[in-house]
Amino acid sequence: MDDLTVYPAARIHTMDQGRPTGQAVAVADGRIVSVGTIESMQPWLRRHPHDIDDRYRDKIILPGFIDPHTHLRLSGTYMALNYVGPIDSASPTGLRRGLPDRASVLNQLRSLAAEQPDPSEPVLAWGYDPASQDGHLDRDMLDAISDTVPLWVVAYAPHIIYCNSPMLAMIGVDDDTVGHGIGRYPDGRLNGWFVESEAAARATRPVAATVYASGFGRAAVDRMGAVAKAAGVTTTADLIWGIGGGFEEEWADHASAIADGTFPLRILMIPFEGALVRSYGADMLDYLASKRAEGDDRLDTHGIKYVNDGSYPSMTLVMNEPGYLDDDTAHTGEIPWDEVVERMLPFWRAGIQIHSHANGDRTIDMTLDALAELQRRHPRFDHRFTIEHYCLSNPAQAKRLAALGGLASVNIYFVHYRAQLHAEHGFGPDRSEATGRLGSLDRAGVTFALHSDYNLVVTPLAPLTAAWCAVNRIGADGETVLAPGERISVDRALQAITIDAAHVLNRDDRLGSIEVGKYADLTVLDDDPYAVDPAELHRIGVHDTVLGGRPQGS
Repeated sequence: MDDLTVYPAARIHTMDQGRPTGQAVAVADGRIVSVGTIESMQPWLRRHPHDIDDRYRDKIILPGFIDPHTHLRLSGTYMALNYVGPIDSASPTGLRRGLPDRASVLNQLRSLAAEQPDPSEPVLAWGYDPASQDGHLDRDMLDAISDTVPLWVVAYAPHIIYCNSPMLAMIGVDDDTVGHGIGRYPDGRLNGWFVESEAAARATRPVAATVYASGFGRAAVDRMGAVAKAAGVTTTADLIWGIGGGFEEEWADHASAIADGTFPLRILMIPFEGALVRSYGADMLDYLASKRAEGDDRLDTHGIKYVNDGSYPSMTLVMNEPGYLDDDTAHTGEIPWDEVVERMLPFWRAGIQIHSHANGDRTIDMTLDALAELQRRHPRFDHRFTIEHYCLSNPAQAKRLAALGGLASVNIYFVHYRAQLHAEHGFGPDRSEATGRLGSLDRAGVTFALHSDYNLVVTPLAPLTAAWCAVNRIGADGETVLAPGERISVDRALQAITIDAAHVLNRDDRLGSIEVGKYADLTVLDDDPYAVDPAELHRIGVHDTVLGGRPQGS
């Protein structure tokens, strides 16, 4: 044990409930050797040469934060397009200012069309948010800007692409075209919408060479890895592996970034089922087995991802009655709901963990029905079937999820950043206030994690902010507590970004807590989240991360 290093700290919170705190952690060969005090680890220190590294002596150490649901590569790709979103956003050329409303977005698109050097080439834009920018775009609005220059606008939550008539012609669709997710006006004309993966893939083909230009993926991975590291994240999972340029290309971009030292994270690649079926068909399970054999502790594959409804911020999720306040813009995924069980069954029988996207309460009902049917046909223990997002739900669904042995990975940021907005736009006050029912999950005994979905929704990547949202449930007005009975404790929230997030990714045997034998992944904070006012959790600074025992740079 030649590289034994001890990091003393003001306090260490281990997330090991049996040994919850310490004042020093010893690491070697990328793993935890001991945690406690300098005195308690003397049996190791007497036997092995070691260094005492005091760089974190005045800091607080937690296990490395885990965000179990991101889309870093695709997020970084969209960030290179013309930005029309509502909030200030980072980009390869610096900070870009948000646009407050639809009128300003249309003015920006008008300017981009007028300045387009080649009017036959489309203007590509990203970031539109129908809830906060006065409603959806459509074909007629975009034609009023330009009926000659093709316009292609992907929503911030990229469940919708909006196009004008010249872009529809490039895509090759007309009023007689049939396809899931191709939107229409009430009179049957195409309205310029392409909703969810099948339709969005069709709309993207004519611009793919530009959106996915040479080298785009590696640059995106590098860019977003730095964002994640700054937030204290040491492990994440990409839940749409396969739709951003191809399975092998995406894998290679992450592998090369890790090899070159520009991606300071561990990442699990979770394949999007639709892309996997299209790419590998009957060989899909063999392909996943080959990638698991190729994977290692930094880059590996895990599970399978299904998308069963639309987006919370785009207002395309599926709700039970009474439904939407105004027009029903709900949309399902590309797999018909009556076929979901059959599509899941091969992976379920193979012991592969299922991650099932469900934002609306009606979709959660369908997902729970699917899990019950899978259990009926082929009973499994410790399957860790995970409902992703779990935005609009009720307490009965939490109890049923617990009874079926399922988990939840929740985007709790929406409580602060979106819920009050959607009380008026889309979902109504009752469901919006109760977004992200963590208290109900906790009372039902469901293990859950907190995630960001970054950067494909209008929220940050900041696990401490997620914890703050979960503990306080303060609305965007800065004062209203939304559904106070759904708040959880600071300790429970911190578990959800460490050990319970590791459980959701089936890696809690090696990640998520500071325990002997686990990977030496640490997040170093300026203040103690257990000691500060819970209302200040989101203001705690991230000082550094440690990955496999190696500091990543303050």
